[in-house]
Amino acid sequence: MLVVTDVDSTLIQDEVIELLADAAGVRADVAAVTERAMRGEIDFRESLTERVATLGGLPESVVMDVVRRVRVSHGAEQLISAVHAHDGRIGAVSGGFSQILEPLADRLGLDLWAANVLEIVDGRLTGRVSGEIVDGQRKADLLTQWAAELQVPLARTVAIGDGANDLVMMRTAGTSIGYRPKPVVAARADHVILPPAGLDSAVPYLPIGD
Repeated sequence: MLVVTDVDSTLIQDEVIELLADAAGVRADVAAVTERAMRGEIDFRESLTERVATLGGLPESVVMDVVRRVRVSHGAEQLISAVHAHDGRIGAVSGGFSQILEPLADRLGLDLWAANVLEIVDGRLTGRVSGEIVDGQRKADLLTQWAAELQVPLARTVAIGDGANDLVMMRTAGTSIGYRPKPVVAARADHVILPPAGLDSAVPYLPIGD
């Protein structure tokens, strides 16, 4: 079994780029673009470029401040424990940033993870990302790649997400779970988890014993 989860507003309660935007004094503007992207109204790559550009000039120390502020979603640890208890693997794919996800993955005991990389030069954010952008298609490709590497049939994969950029991954997986999802995701997910339920509510939907 392989479970792959989105990060922002799924594995964690926050949108990391909005926490970073706080420091730049542009949170309201960035939040509005994020919301439109998650509803599927604008292209994710375009929205990412636009939002990251607002962070140019911020000191690298702001990233570490955000790492400390991130709040893990209720039930996340229980979900991870349940997957591991049944000899499964759990990974995270994020349209957010590796500088935040890497310490979070270590802390939670995730087996696999991938995210965008904030470009930092001379101790300051440049307002750009480096390397391949983790968008909706890339999330799906990573799920497929990890499943192949682990020799897990796609039928025994689970994708968990909340936004429009999770839909390709969710269509690829054997089981899709919308966690507090946007309407476009709720309409297409096999299962939906709504507040106040936490991520541990995904456990009954895992392909355990199949």
